[in-house]
Amino acid sequence: MDQAQSLREMAFAKRPRNVPAPPLRTVAVTSGKGGVGKTSLSVNLALALAKKGRKVLIIDADLGLANVDVLLGLNPAHTINDVIAGRKPLSEVIITGPEGIQILPAASGVTQLTSLSQEEKLIIMQELEDYQTQADVVIIDTAAGISDTVLYFNLAAQDRLVVATDEPTSLTDAYALIKVLFTQHQERSFKLVVNNVADEAAAKAVYRKLAMAADHFLGGVSLDYLGFVPRDPVVSRAVIMQKPLLLAFPSSAAAKGIESLAQALLKAPAPAEAGNIKFFWRRLMDMA
Repeated sequence: MDQAQSLREMAFAKRPRNVPAPPLRTVAVTSGKGGVGKTSLSVNLALALAKKGRKVLIIDADLGLANVDVLLGLNPAHTINDVIAGRKPLSEVIITGPEGIQILPAASGVTQLTSLSQEEKLIIMQELEDYQTQADVVIIDTAAGISDTVLYFNLAAQDRLVVATDEPTSLTDAYALIKVLFTQHQERSFKLVVNNVADEAAAKAVYRKLAMAADHFLGGVSLDYLGFVPRDPVVSRAVIMQKPLLLAFPSSAAAKGIESLAQALLKAPAPAEAGNIKFFWRRLMDMA
């Protein structure tokens, strides 16, 4: 057994044997606009969930601009591109980060899911058949926008966390993402996270604007307010340090906001659709 495999098994062996694992929950963290802090939120939300006893796997699904490993200060030797190309098994690509979280790194410029051949899809599915994970929460850090790959990851996930700020362009693009998922794919359930705002009043003002637009123009959409992360100068400092906010500045207002989001997510009713990691990937590959 190599050292990397030993670390993975140790990280995921903390749950007592007599305590059943919660059902797998797949959560897409997504946004209509880039630059809203989506990847930082994904990484720190994963850490907050891990601190609460969850076994977390982060999938870096921003296949054009992979950044999860950068924010964690990691330098992965391999990426999902090596799996797609058949060069490496999934077990040698997934790496372990702080608090035992696991990361499936992406590579900038990796093939889009819509361009995968049938053979490449079969390679991924075979890898998933062979790979065993005890993760009970999968965080999917999607790219921004409404590309086909972004939509596929959102549709394959059970929960969709739409990240927005109080900037008008962020609101417009968040609405556009929700609209496309609803009108073209009949997806009705979304959770809103408002990032980088002055206070909760400002966050709820953003929620009201989006909710009113959805109610007026997209009857049938369920948009729930999950919470907010306050504007905090230490967030950018943590990014520069390539260290997660929850580890670099655990007592900061932004860190406390993310911990509250993690608690709110765990308290939210689990989606009715159950499944495991293989079910999630099969669904994704079928759509692609």
